Amino acid sequence: MLTATVEIDMKRTERRQRLHELLLALIAREEELPLMDEELPALAGGSTPARWLDQNRRTLHRYQALVRTVVTLDALLDAEDTSQNLNPG
Repeated sequence: MLTATVEIDMKRTERRQRLHELLLALIAREEELPLMDEELPALAGGSTPARWLDQNRRTLHRYQALVRTVVTLDALLDAEDTSQNLNPG
């Protein structure tokens, strides 16, 4: 029973590492990847809070798209490995 738990934990760790590496590879391919702006703009500064919020929302959506892409790529790679293991030769 303990061995099965250890194997599951090892597979999770390997998958998490693989996801991490895929995400870093995709980020490296991005020409420009903005960071979220944590500072709320001052009202007198010329930038409106609505524009700041919209920019951060777009940045968050971009990162979410990268993560979804990584998870999809990982699933495709996993499915390919599984099908190769099932086919003889």
